[in-house]
Amino acid sequence: MASATEKRRQAVLRAIVADFIALQEPVGSKALVDRHNLKVSSATIRNDMAVLEEEGFIQQQHASSGRMPTEKGYRAFVDSLHDIKPLSAVERRAIIDFIEGGVDLEDVLRRSAQLLAQITRQAAVVQLPTLTVSRVKHCEVVALSPHRLLLVLITDNGRVDQRNVELARPIDDAGVFALRDLLNGALFGKTLTDASASLAELAVAAPVEIADHVMRAATVLIETLVEKPTDRLIIAGAANLTHLPRSLHEVIDALEEQVVVLKLLANVPELGGVSVRIGEENEEIELHRASVVTAGYGSDGETLGGLGVLGPTYMDYPGTIQKVAAVARYISRVLAGE
Repeated sequence: MASATEKRRQAVLRAIVADFIALQEPVGSKALVDRHNLKVSSATIRNDMAVLEEEGFIQQQHASSGRMPTEKGYRAFVDSLHDIKPLSAVERRAIIDFIEGGVDLEDVLRRSAQLLAQITRQAAVVQLPTLTVSRVKHCEVVALSPHRLLLVLITDNGRVDQRNVELARPIDDAGVFALRDLLNGALFGKTLTDASASLAELAVAAPVEIADHVMRAATVLIETLVEKPTDRLIIAGAANLTHLPRSLHEVIDALEEQVVVLKLLANVPELGGVSVRIGEENEEIELHRASVVTAGYGSDGETLGGLGVLGPTYMDYPGTIQKVAAVARYISRVLAGE
């Protein structure tokens, strides 16, 4: 059990972190006494700060300046956040209304990224559901003109992909219906890996009158099913980081290196959990001056993708954790059809 002195020092550390997050300037002992009800003298606070500095939780930039948290200090602060205050009813309703306005899953996720960036004032990233765990629910075929088709591929987790197909010969309504039936017969209920194989077979065995149409549609769909990593990320709010010190501009560069961000979201916590990585806890060297808060979303207990916020190590941890968790939870509710 922590002694009274240890508990007071923990309170002093929390106060230093909270003040530095709010003001982004070093914190002095007198300011702590004035702003927080610590019930001890400035001299006692100075002694506590000296111990916290010796233990590596805070640091002093200049001999005459106050203290600022180290990464170890931020970690201790985050680990002490046992009870995150829930969002207000008004905040919850605003999030639900904005997210539920999406016309499909991708629109919901795009709105979620924009919302997270707006309410945290950081950069937000949202990962589209990985196609490898999806099964095809339907493939709609729409004739945009006699020589152009729109293919709309819908998966069981709500993801929608749209692709245009240019045709060498015109197609009539009967050809569109026949093509739709053939594609759905080959795709329905299959994992996307199996669907690619079925499409390859379909292109070879199609009726001669629509064989060329089938081949062109199958080629486009196979390219869709073999997804590129850069097709799986939605990024919003990078401009929120441009006001940060130049030492943090490499975080903006890291957002452009989308493989770095995908790695961040590859190991999100289980549904309902939130992960916080601070500074050098991030494996990627580009993010050693940043903090990253991530959560997973999904349905039926299965994680389908991740989302997160990137910002400086002096971000508002309680507020960011609360908002990332809330948005992940509401995306999961939309996926579950609630």
